[in-house]
Amino acid sequence: MILFRRNIISVALILIGVSFLVLGVWQEETEQVFRKAVNICMECIGLG
Repeated sequence: MILFRRNIISVALILIGVSFLVLGVWQEETEQVFRKAVNICMECIGLG
């Protein structure tokens, strides 16, 4: 019973994560996230 409950929770969390991912792609947020990631990397390296 406990194993079954853990599986349900795991599947629910995966479905929530995938739905947020799809929502972000649908709203075309990928370019903005990529731009922020590049800026953070450039600051860490010291080029920015």
